[in-house]
Amino acid sequence: MKGILKIYHPEETLKYHIQSTYCKAVYINSQHFLEVEIITDDSLDHVDDDSLHYNFPQLLLKVSDFPIPDAELSAQNFKVEDTEDEIYTEIDLYDDEDAYLYDSNLSFDHDDAGELQLCWTGNVDDFYTGSDDLIPFKLKCHFRPDQIEVDED
Repeated sequence: MKGILKIYHPEETLKYHIQSTYCKAVYINSQHFLEVEIITDDSLDHVDDDSLHYNFPQLLLKVSDFPIPDAELSAQNFKVEDTEDEIYTEIDLYDDEDAYLYDSNLSFDHDDAGELQLCWTGNVDDFYTGSDDLIPFKLKCHFRPDQIEVDED
């Protein structure tokens, strides 16, 4: 597991295990841009049978083309706010439903092993029950490469 996403819905706290992480500072036309992609695991083994989680077993959270001052991400905090003209954040529910992210704060640092990690907080539309309320979320993950072990026969 690469981290955890918690969505603090009023009816229950939903916990998603993170399966895949991607982060890169891209340099295009004399400007640095942040690219982040977080995909949760679709496993429901840790979820109660009557959970809201069953309707949306997997999520993708993304930041694209967000301008940053330089390529160094460690010890940096970014407040990402979408406007009508510029949309930097996205959440994919793998469903026909739409939802949007609000008030995203991304905080990068290094863990004890020296690996880059991210703490992402913000709010998301209530796509679980369809209310007009925003739901707070918190995500914490690392960007350590996967260790692939191959059994030799």
